[in-house]
Amino acid sequence: QVQLVESGGGSVQAGGSLRLSCVASGRVFRVNAMGWYRQAPGKQRELVASITSGGSTNYADSVKGRFTISRDNAKSTLYLRMDSLKAEDTAVYYCNADLIVTGTAWGDTYWGQGTQVTVSS
Repeated sequence: QVQLVESGGGSVQAGGSLRLSCVASGRVFRVNAMGWYRQAPGKQRELVASITSGGSTNYADSVKGRFTISRDNAKSTLYLRMDSLKAEDTAVYYCNADLIVTGTAWGDTYWGQGTQVTVSS
């Protein structure tokens, strides 16, 4: 019914930049809050940044000043601009969205399949 598809991951040297994208497709009526999470090997999944439908943002302390989350509501697309990358940013990054499926009256949370980001020092 609904898919979240991430793209933009890859390998980069420390100090470099990447931009992740996530597109919500399928029977999407409305997308509410969206966010990026990451999970490094042996660690729990953690919130990186989130953004409401109105554009209010929230960041993990570890990425403040380096990462920028944004969205294009018309395209149901979420972005994460990552600058000044560090080795500790290496993880699988997941897109998350609270959205309402067309034809239903309630919201639910959906996840993308994840995209690998590897930062070498």
